[in-house]
Amino acid sequence: MPLQNRVDPFGELFASSARGLFMGNRGGRMHTDERTLAKRRWASRQWICCVLDFNGRQRDVWGDSYTELFFLDEVTALAAGHRPCFECRRKDADIFAGLWARTRGLPVRASAPEIDVALQAERLEGRTKRLHQRRIDRLPEGAVLVLEGEGAFALRGGALLHWAPAGYDARKPLPRGSVDVLSPPSILSVLAAGYRPHWHPSAG
Repeated sequence: MPLQNRVDPFGELFASSARGLFMGNRGGRMHTDERTLAKRRWASRQWICCVLDFNGRQRDVWGDSYTELFFLDEVTALAAGHRPCFECRRKDADIFAGLWARTRGLPVRASAPEIDVALQAERLEGRTKRLHQRRIDRLPEGAVLVLEGEGAFALRGGALLHWAPAGYDARKPLPRGSVDVLSPPSILSVLAAGYRPHWHPSAG
């Protein structure tokens, strides 16, 4: 049976046999010795998105160390409130942090702890996902939003791509007006400033 280690755009953890393009964690261990989830859904503010393979490291998933999580793609990870890892994805993380600083008028690149503090406030409403209402015509490509009764959609190429565990499985035109956005506002700003997230091939 697959572990409950896949992350959807709402930040929820679920079990799926479908493979994702990225892994990550939430700052520590959230699972029991029986390889089930404990009550908490994060161990610290450090929510990161990592590559699947780094320097040939081999891990025992949900072993003695942190709780490994997996994402369909980076768009999904960003929507859930994760950022690029500064160790295994240094180039992407440097670009992300530089654009983060530019959007806030900071003189130097933002540090990982600065980013983590801001994202923690933006991604959660208590213990649940925080939604941010925005006009859809002002959203950058890579933003993820939710339509009532229809699920999560990623914005790409002037259309909405329906998110599913195995990939984007449907396309629909953009609605009008305001929508509830899953991607945190600071991440929206970084996307608008030019950050290019990695998409699952099904988005093509």
